[in-house]
Amino acid sequence: MTHRLILTRHAKSSWDDPTAEDHDRPLNKRGRLAAKDIGEWLAQHGYLPDLVLCSTAARTTETWEIMATALPNSVPIQFDRSLYLASPDVMLNALKAVETAKSVLLIGHNPGISLAASAFAANPPHHPRFAQYPTGATTVYKFALDGWDQLAWGDGDVLDFTLPRTET
Repeated sequence: MTHRLILTRHAKSSWDDPTAEDHDRPLNKRGRLAAKDIGEWLAQHGYLPDLVLCSTAARTTETWEIMATALPNSVPIQFDRSLYLASPDVMLNALKAVETAKSVLLIGHNPGISLAASAFAANPPHHPRFAQYPTGATTVYKFALDGWDQLAWGDGDVLDFTLPRTET
């Protein structure tokens, strides 16, 4: 059975308020444009999630809210505080807990998301910015699994990788 994973790093956040807690930083103008760009890219390519796992940080939730406006249907979302600045192993465990969705979008932060993106890939894409995983970076993987509980590092076939136009 095929399962699809979409890993997205949040879009560019604002540093305008030096007193804001890191968790509370919103997107900046470029980030809002990038989130729209990524949502449109997902819709155009038919990479539609059945479920979204999202960090509770303002920049990740705002990234999803903007991306979602480009998708044809509403998607259930699970906000998870443990995904805020999560390590790859925390992300892996969150994905392994998914029960029914066949296509999952996880929105997270660096450095964990870039490490997870590389670790999931059987063969990473030949893109000069993949390892850096800049804001808005999105990778789509295909896994041959009966359930997410079987998810393992290095088993993902990379179907696609993109950056928002603002990051190219």
